[in-house]
Formats: sequence, C-alpha cells, structure tokens
Amino acid sequence: MPNHGSEQSTGGVYLLFAHEAYYPAHGQEINTSLVAAASLLHPRVRQPDGTRIHERLTHSRRPGEIVPLATLTHELDGGTLWLQVGDWAAVTADLLKLIHDRGCDALSLGLPPIARALVCSGPRSEVRVYDPTTEGYRVFGSADRIEVLVEIGKQLARAEAGRPLWPGDMPLPHPH
Repeated sequence: MPNHGSEQSTGGVYLLFAHEAYYPAHGQEINTSLVAAASLLHPRVRQPDGTRIHERLTHSRRPGEIVPLATLTHELDGGTLWLQVGDWAAVTADLLKLIHDRGCDALSLGLPPIARALVCSGPRSEVRVYDPTTEGYRVFGSADRIEVLVEIGKQLARAEAGRPLWPGDMPLPHPH
C-alpha cells in the first residue's frame, strides 16, 4: 500500500499503554509503556490488528503526540468499536513481549497510582481520590491528565536525546 507521505505527517506519534506491573533487575516497578506508533507494524505484533490500530492511532495526530490507549477507546465510542479495529489486548501483549525481547525501544514507566489512573481514563474523565486527612474527595480531571502527558513527553525527550525510539523512522528488521 503506498505511503503518499503520510508517515511524515504522522511520524513521531506514540502509543502509551498500561499493563501488569513487572520489576526489572534494578527493582523499580514498570506499569506503563510508551512505544513509537510504527512498533504496531512489527511482524511479531498481531496483524492485521496492529496495522489497523496504527492507522487509527496516527490518523489526524500531530508529530510528537502521545496517545494513551484510553484515548483510542474513548474515540472508538467508549470501546464499542474496538471489534472493528482490532484486539487491543492481544496487540499490547505482543508489544510488551517485543519490549522485553528488545525488539523495539520503549519508554518504560512506573507511574504513580493517580497518574496511571488518569492515563487509563478517557480524556474527559475524572478520577476521584479519598483523602482521609480531610475526609473528602479530591477530583483529578482533564487538566491533571494533560500535566501527566506533558511530564511523560519531557521524559521521552530526555530518553530520545537525538535518537527517536526505534523503530521510529527506521525500517524494521527482517525476521530471520
């Protein structure tokens, strides 16, 4: 299928997804991962689901945009349209395995509970947290979610430091 320059307009888009926590050798909890959208095209990711999710993820996005999986769910009529796009659970499981096998680069994050809840919620959702000291609830909303995504963007910029997350704009290796 011809590209017609669409990669230039959508290059640098990233998928952010939460997953079961794991603890690498250094012991910090990793519960969320950020990958370049092109990682969805990898042959070890369930296809054609990865390609369809990639198309949905990159459609009308700005270069450098970080798109949480929950945002896609929100855009897909609260998730009711996922069946028409692909099996997001299988695709993210494949991505996580690819990350573990070093088949693609990722920004592996150990987000605190409120930040993780915000990126796992839709763009207009609220997260309510009980504060026992005030015996009241604190509400975190869209502005707080944006702050979390901005902070993740800063971490991404530091991690990339002149070299985008692979596969980024680089071709994927051919399977052996």
